[in-house]
Amino acid sequence: MARTRIPEKEATMLLADASTTTPSPTSSPFTQATDFVRRFQPGGTQHPVPRCSQCAISPLCNPGELNAEELAQVDSLVQEVRTVQRGASLYRANDPFHNVYILRSGSFKTVVMHREGREQVTGFQIAGEMLGLDGIVGGQHLCGAIALERSTVCVIPFESLEDLCREIKPMQRHLHRVMSREIVRESNMIMLLGTMRAEQRVATFLLNLADRYGTRGYSATEFNMRMTRSEIGSYLGITLETASRMFSRLQQERLVQARGKQIRILDSGALARL
Repeated sequence: MARTRIPEKEATMLLADASTTTPSPTSSPFTQATDFVRRFQPGGTQHPVPRCSQCAISPLCNPGELNAEELAQVDSLVQEVRTVQRGASLYRANDPFHNVYILRSGSFKTVVMHREGREQVTGFQIAGEMLGLDGIVGGQHLCGAIALERSTVCVIPFESLEDLCREIKPMQRHLHRVMSREIVRESNMIMLLGTMRAEQRVATFLLNLADRYGTRGYSATEFNMRMTRSEIGSYLGITLETASRMFSRLQQERLVQARGKQIRILDSGALARL
């Protein structure tokens, strides 16, 4: 098949646009223009390695107090940028642990499999968040990571990250904060499953997702959810039917508006008070 040739002037303009465009506060993360590499290398699994210092999501991945020399060292960490197609695995349970991954675009779910083959969702990750930390403890991954949509990740060898953290203390503190957030997330999840009604679980899930999108410069009141109701139910410890019923109830109470995967939060205060 002949490759479509992009005029030199157009390609230059697109490249400049991709490197400078950042999400507006009111936009949805799933309506943003993707970067130049993703648009013009269809089907590829690896891309030219980007510079962290020029990446739009760098403030989410790196501590802000790095000087120019330290940031140059961070630039050398990323060995490749990998594309993972929707439904494909970034890694599977029991795979050897070598890398951690920064989610550059798209979204993932992490899963474990029950003995009878049933999938249990353990988390959802969006742009700027780290994947693969579960492999540190035993040298192999305890869960699998599956793309909910076409996604890109920065691949970072963990040994190199450890070496850099020994040299740059702000990076070490940043990694500790990332790992601490995972511990807090797990603790909150235990509380959610142990003490909350189904309606409260769904409300808490929506507020958490909204807060994470807001932190990334997207709209905190309107966003698309790439996960299915079944996957949400698995994560929250409720059935598909219960999850669907809770979403319908929240709509009837005019707390949220749902159109397919598009969610609009109408009253975040009332959601929090449930």
